[in-house]
Amino acid sequence: VKKNACHPSFPALRSSSSSDSIENDETADDDIVGAHDNGARDDDDDTASTAPASADAIEEMVSTAKAERLAHLEKQAMDSLRVAASEFEKPVFPNAMIVGDCVITHLLHKLDALDKVKIMVVDTFHLFESTMPFLKELEDKYGFKAEVFKAEGCETLEDFEKIFGMGLWKTSVQEYDRAAKVEPFQRGLKTLGTDIMINGRRRDHGAERAYVDIAERSDGGLPKLNPLAYWTFEDCFDYAKAENVPLHPTVALGYPSQGDAKDTVPVPDPDGLSGVQGEAGAVKFVDYEWVGDKSIWLDYGNERIGRFVGLSENGQKKTECGIHVDGAERSWDRDLWGGVGNDPPDDSAVKTLATQEEALALKNAREPAVIVVYAPWCPFCQAMEAEFEKLAADLTATGVPVAKYRGDVDRPFVKAEFDVKAFPTINVVTFDGMVKYDSEVRDKGSMLAFFYDTTGLPRP
Repeated sequence: VKKNACHPSFPALRSSSSSDSIENDETADDDIVGAHDNGARDDDDDTASTAPASADAIEEMVSTAKAERLAHLEKQAMDSLRVAASEFEKPVFPNAMIVGDCVITHLLHKLDALDKVKIMVVDTFHLFESTMPFLKELEDKYGFKAEVFKAEGCETLEDFEKIFGMGLWKTSVQEYDRAAKVEPFQRGLKTLGTDIMINGRRRDHGAERAYVDIAERSDGGLPKLNPLAYWTFEDCFDYAKAENVPLHPTVALGYPSQGDAKDTVPVPDPDGLSGVQGEAGAVKFVDYEWVGDKSIWLDYGNERIGRFVGLSENGQKKTECGIHVDGAERSWDRDLWGGVGNDPPDDSAVKTLATQEEALALKNAREPAVIVVYAPWCPFCQAMEAEFEKLAADLTATGVPVAKYRGDVDRPFVKAEFDVKAFPTINVVTFDGMVKYDSEVRDKGSMLAFFYDTTGLPRP
């Protein structure tokens, strides 16, 4: 057995020296010989004398292996965070205060990097009541001040409901995500001048995260650092216990993951909404000790089964809030379709409608046209950018104007005049009025077919 080199972050474990290794242990050699001496030993006596020792050895081996694993994972994570802090100018860590995020906060503190790495928090106004007070506890313990971002133009839930309506998450999951999460998230990254983003995604989250690496960069996006990519959920709890890392209060109430209180349930939950029916709080982590069957939380992909309850997109259970979908963090400084900040700024066939008057003039002209109301930070608008550009190229070549109007900064107007409930909203102006394109299939062929079917114009 190789001598154990204890990591300073973990309690010292008894080291195996050459005198008590298997190779040099005379007692061990005698036991091996005795197993083949045709009954020279009393089998019952031998079993009684060695069983407790064997059990202790196995327990120690497991304990040692777990400590060595945590030491390795800690070093790996801290090395990656050290790169972010030393090689980049403005690293930012969007912190949701889930278990893994608490671990990362602790690691940044150990590196003395919280002066350089900015902690960013998105307050959706729908978090658990204990979330923001817990953030204050972390700030006080680790000596940092988080940068908190909220929905545009809002300071309170009342402000949010006044602008976006009561229960927006019930009427439009996508629009709620955009308004409460994605927009303030992107605005936060822009405001802080982010050049690398740190987050707590791990492979054992499953679904979209099953193959994340410790560092990555999507097309057009920020470099992303995932220091816990190769950790498991159990590793996070083991590390929190070893290092006395403060965890969100709801972990002790039966919640493995913390999101919006409105769609997060304990696991198990009485109604089985998480997929595991049982008494709330039957599984929990209290004072760094497990209560109940921890495997319910720790099985692959189970950390977030209590999240997004009752929410669906395109008929499938929601698994991401919109912040971590590919590309959601990109392009805050560029508009879509050749707008301000692009290079070059005027290389698009899509015309910019800069004022309400211009938008209304095109809408009321009763001449065939296409108008998209969009938000540049919206991942669904970003996803259709190339196809809509192709549509614009084809139609403008025939004299049909294709235009854009930025709706996220003029919501009451676009809601009233263009029936905007979510971004993007595409309308076709006809000789008789305006017709909304309601399909979520936004390739050039589908949008072009809808235009000609709606206007009655002959295809060229």
